Amino acid sequence: MNIFKGAFTALITPMNNDGSVDYEGFRKNVKFQLEQGIDGLVPLGTTAETPTLDERPGQEEDKLIEIVFEEVRAFEKKSGKKIPVILGAGSNNTRDAVIYCERAKKAGADAALVVTPYYNKPSKEGIFRHFEAVSKVGIPIIVYNIAGRTGLNIPTDLLARIAELPNIAGVKEASGSVAQMMEVIGQVKAKKPDFAVLSGDDGLTLPLIAAGGDGIISVASNMIPALMHELAAAGLSGDFAKAREIHYRLAPFFKAEFCDGNPSSIKYAMNVKGIPAGALRLPLVEVNDDAKKIIEKAIKNCGL
Repeated sequence: MNIFKGAFTALITPMNNDGSVDYEGFRKNVKFQLEQGIDGLVPLGTTAETPTLDERPGQEEDKLIEIVFEEVRAFEKKSGKKIPVILGAGSNNTRDAVIYCERAKKAGADAALVVTPYYNKPSKEGIFRHFEAVSKVGIPIIVYNIAGRTGLNIPTDLLARIAELPNIAGVKEASGSVAQMMEVIGQVKAKKPDFAVLSGDDGLTLPLIAAGGDGIISVASNMIPALMHELAAAGLSGDFAKAREIHYRLAPFFKAEFCDGNPSSIKYAMNVKGIPAGALRLPLVEVNDDAKKIIEKAIKNCGL
């Protein structure tokens, strides 16, 4: 059974002005997500500024994981609703990716999100063996295909091969190509119906679902979880009139939320709305003045 359906939030990591992690703000954000009806959470992804977080035992990453599961378990107990957690576990060092997947399994995550190895630029065989290694950990794996950050696209024939490995549960498809997304649905998901195909781009949520995909791992939902849940739910239920209405309402914001990088832009938008986000860690910096105007205008025009 595919439990990875709907809108999942790629959680930001709120920071204090001195650059320390705002744990109280993070807890507030997780509660906000759950109360607003989000379908699932993705902590420690790229949007979380994970490359700059302290991964030593008991430090920042472990504390964030602890908070997520405390709040999710409490919400599940109260509501009776299952909230899948996909824990970020990517690295360009296969040994480290395995360790992160083991951490995700130990924490009780429903899946680990594993990005294509970046910078190293491995061959197709190297990419396959990377995912083969993490698949052996024994936790469902969501493959994260985002050539814009890794320098490598996973073509559909390679993804189909990876999908035959044990524990490969789906893909976060952020190639930016609707044609490739449709190939994945037509060639991989058609063969394995429980293989989840999730958009990695908010603006492509509607076309992906219309083509037969399962939902979105969203950046926008850090600020507007209810609307992103409604967009995904409408599409998945076949109410495309409602899905289009929400999509076109939010289209300017989908563009603005990346106008000066991620998570810089969404953090600025959240700060405007009074949602805990705060500062960024170098090498990321606050968005420039032109971007601020674009984001503020989109928030106003979209009625957010």
